[in-house]
Amino acid sequence: MKRKMVMSLLVPCLLAACGADKPGQPQGGPGAMPPPEVDVVTVTPGSATLTRELPGRLQAVRTAQVRARVEGVVEKWLFTEGSDIAAGKSLFLIDPRTYKAAADSAEADVALAKITVERYTPLLAIKAVSQQEFDQAVAKLKQTEAALAKARLDLENANVLAPISGRIGRAIVTEGALVGRGEATLLATIEQIDPIYANFTQSNADLLRLQQAVKAGRLKRAPASRVELILEDGSVYPHPGKLMFSDLAVDPSTGSIQLRAEFANPERDLLPGTFVRVRLPEAIADNSIKVPQRAIQSSAQGQFVMIVDKDGKAAPQPVKTGAMAGTDWIINEGLKGGEQVIVNGLQKARPGSPVKAVPWTPANSTGSPTPPPVAAPVAEKK
Repeated sequence: MKRKMVMSLLVPCLLAACGADKPGQPQGGPGAMPPPEVDVVTVTPGSATLTRELPGRLQAVRTAQVRARVEGVVEKWLFTEGSDIAAGKSLFLIDPRTYKAAADSAEADVALAKITVERYTPLLAIKAVSQQEFDQAVAKLKQTEAALAKARLDLENANVLAPISGRIGRAIVTEGALVGRGEATLLATIEQIDPIYANFTQSNADLLRLQQAVKAGRLKRAPASRVELILEDGSVYPHPGKLMFSDLAVDPSTGSIQLRAEFANPERDLLPGTFVRVRLPEAIADNSIKVPQRAIQSSAQGQFVMIVDKDGKAAPQPVKTGAMAGTDWIINEGLKGGEQVIVNGLQKARPGSPVKAVPWTPANSTGSPTPPPVAAPVAEKK
């Protein structure tokens, strides 16, 4: 009897607890989960600076090859490989003993030639020596002085100095190596990398199309003096650069023109030879709608964004993108302004599901591009 009574009390409680799962029961009661939050931007038409990212490589502003100017054996390295050095710093010491002896001998020859000229001077006045003998003594003095100057220069060159300030690479020769025999042996290379150049190219056809759009009034010319550098990891270099020059000739093999920008490099983070992209402002377009790059998704039906509709539900909206404006896409078709476009939380925004829109505040102020999330297919309209 007791067992039957317990079962009769448990069954109604179990049915009541499971009643919310029955078909036809209303959802979203007091215990229901709230709609997920998504970050949105409300798009509005406005002025946008169209940009283009062009591939390039970094190059040192100045490069100097350190070479042996005299023959001899390298006695010492006087620097640390990969360090920053100042112009005039001693880098290598070539055995100076031979050149020191030659300089001392040349100094003695000069001293003797001077004494001879000084002794001949009063004798010439009383014609005790001939004019020819005096002239030969003066010529001998000049020859010995020239020999002394060369001997001193060779002795100085035994101490190899840095010709410019910059960062020195690895040493090409080891201590004990014989250098300078028959050629000016390369010892090391110094590169000046603050500031540093970024060399890149632009298609001449693209430049002509841009110029035609500006002439037609569809676009306005943007000041191209300020450019940005995109590093290999996709981040934006914190120091903006300036455009130095554009080549006046078109390369017939590539149909492009050469461009160069200069960037400050105080921390020496940028190294010559590094592959980079240069973001170049090209033109200004009025009444443009732009959305962050991460908001654009793709499917078999084309590009689309997820928006929050008037009912507070996520809905796909097909779009067509045009040029880039920094890290944003310019929308050519699909948005008119006023739409709430989802930027973050796309994985939670399933089509037709309710969401809570929260204004988006970019966490990364550097503007580095973020890869878009994996897109879900757009439902075809019936």
